[in-house]
Amino acid sequence: MMSLSPTLSGGLIIGLLFLLLATGMPIAFALGLTAIGGLLMANGIGVFEVLAETMFAGIANLAYVSIPMFVLMGAAVAATPAGRDLYEALDRWLNRVPGGLVLSNIGACAIFAGMTGSSPATCAAIGKMGIPEMLKRGYPASVATGSICAGGTLGILIPPSVTMIVYGIATETSIGRLFLAGVMPGLMLTAMFMAWALYDCRRKNFDFDARGRRFSFGQKIAALPKVTPFLIIIVGTLYVLYGGVATPSEAAGAGAFLTLGVVIIMYRLFQPKPIFEIFSSTLRESVMIMMIMASAELFAFALSSLFITQTVAAAIAGLDVNRWVLMALINLFLLVSGMFLPPVAIIVMSAPLLYPIIVSSGFDPYWFAVVLTINMEIGLITPPVGLNLFVVKAIAPQVPAQQVLRGSVPYVVLMLMGIVILSLFPEIATWLPTYVMGPL
Repeated sequence: MMSLSPTLSGGLIIGLLFLLLATGMPIAFALGLTAIGGLLMANGIGVFEVLAETMFAGIANLAYVSIPMFVLMGAAVAATPAGRDLYEALDRWLNRVPGGLVLSNIGACAIFAGMTGSSPATCAAIGKMGIPEMLKRGYPASVATGSICAGGTLGILIPPSVTMIVYGIATETSIGRLFLAGVMPGLMLTAMFMAWALYDCRRKNFDFDARGRRFSFGQKIAALPKVTPFLIIIVGTLYVLYGGVATPSEAAGAGAFLTLGVVIIMYRLFQPKPIFEIFSSTLRESVMIMMIMASAELFAFALSSLFITQTVAAAIAGLDVNRWVLMALINLFLLVSGMFLPPVAIIVMSAPLLYPIIVSSGFDPYWFAVVLTINMEIGLITPPVGLNLFVVKAIAPQVPAQQVLRGSVPYVVLMLMGIVILSLFPEIATWLPTYVMGPL
């Protein structure tokens, strides 16, 4: 057992974590091995007696049942042509609007995000149709790819959101309130993304006139039946959750059952293979998330055992600075973390530490959840581990990586502006939860 100062121990642990991540090791394993190393430093060989118990305790919560259920909803939708149908329906209705195609892309991303809760799945489903069509119609490549990268990030903000569930469990806050808190900011960012995309097209002298096909009113109506059931599922799931019918876990189960039934009937998935693939995809992603959460719990336990968490909390609490300066420092920490780690890992590790600091500083915890999530969104479209950038590059290999990145940068600025707007007008995030569920 080694006796090191908390500062030195923290430096060694963070250094080891980044070293393991740099090797390409999966996040869960890197967190777990780093945690074991830290615990060996703190408690010696006897630590192996509590490893399994600590990891199991990190995920032994009934509320976590909602995670695989919402993942199943997303997998069922992503495994079907639902993204294509949604995109085509919006394109038909917005076809004659100047810039209607880019609006269709971002709007489809926002709606699809509400059905899947997954940013990469949203990017892949809408981008496969949207990017080639936009390039074919002459839209600038940076606009085509950037709008999909940014639109895909809405998947972790617009409910249902797995990251919001993880935050709610980590901080013991209401998942229902968290979902509602993400609605208005999600719509605000969607509108900001649309406005920028249109301005960017005009700035680059793109001509919106006489682009694309004309669709008759009958063709527009014909596109609705394939989209309406999914919108009903979203509304129905939220009603079950907020109408007092069921708990979040039960609402997730009901939503998953309805979604699976709809996709099987609508797309005639009567063969065992596509059903098996949906459940296999759900199992893989759910296990990955749970492994990250269990390893992050072990990592947090190691930090606490070495008094790193307490030292950092005391240092932050002891800062004699304005609370908004403190919030700026927290945002900087989240931004940097989001560039390297997935949202789930960051939330499980940092939320229990930051939550008491946020509350004691007078910030609303549900407002902060939205700010934290937007920071995680920024991480999805910034190097070196911007997952959405890689997804879009795979969809559009003919577009240079520099163009994809260049198209995404303005949306990073927009999301930072969104955080500033939420700081000036926190009611954007807090009004709807208060209106629906009453004051805290």
